[in-house]
Amino acid sequence: MEAEKAGASLHSLIAGFNSRISELQELVIARNMYPASSVTDLSAVDAAVKAMEVQVQAIKDRVRDETLAIPKAKKLIDASLKQQMKLKDMSIYVPAHVPERMSMLNLDTNRCLFPESSQQNAGSGISKLEEDPAPPPPPKEKKGRLTPPLWFLSAEELDSLSSYMRGRLTLEKVNAAINDMATYAEANYQLIAAPKKNVAGDRWEKALEIRDIAMHEAVKGKHFFLESDMKGPSLKLDNTGKAILTVLRHLGRVSETRIGHHRVIILLKPH
Repeated sequence: MEAEKAGASLHSLIAGFNSRISELQELVIARNMYPASSVTDLSAVDAAVKAMEVQVQAIKDRVRDETLAIPKAKKLIDASLKQQMKLKDMSIYVPAHVPERMSMLNLDTNRCLFPESSQQNAGSGISKLEEDPAPPPPPKEKKGRLTPPLWFLSAEELDSLSSYMRGRLTLEKVNAAINDMATYAEANYQLIAAPKKNVAGDRWEKALEIRDIAMHEAVKGKHFFLESDMKGPSLKLDNTGKAILTVLRHLGRVSETRIGHHRVIILLKPH
């Protein structure tokens, strides 16, 4: 009985050795199948794995940054919504039409000032003008002079007028005329402040008149223009222009005075 057990154990041990030998043989065969390329292939696989690890790490870093930025983005959205509500409330008080402001110097002002290239050709005319007595200095203005105001009308203001006074005037026409008035006032200031050598001969007489008007007590320190300046493009000396001046005078945007033979329109801040 004991002999049979010993024989079975020996048989099992021999079978185990045979199985291990077979596995080793298969490994040797597999190793020797591609002896030259096996190392290269393994190196390529290792490089690819490392590159993937780098990309995964970069993705993790980007996700972390985006996660940290989410609270800031929420705050920015909340601030934008609040600003939008404020602008919506402010838009109630803005006129339906605000014409684009023209350049401070219109074509009429450009004609009254010599370009630099024409100063040599006008030398004889300038020398003749310099023989005239020097005009009184223009009125002193505060530092940081503001440009002429653009206090446009709102639809509510225009609707508050009687239909007789309003007539066929529209908000667009009236606000475009206000833009023209600011341009006239700016042109007059430029004419006052321009040095004598830069004023064309045919404009010098008006420059002297404008300076005298600017020193008048009713006009001093204010923006103004003359009735004769009303030459468009939107405000002209016609029935429509007179109606616009009547409306603006009624609403406190302008006042009028007469200085010499000139009718002077003064720009006012609305009440």
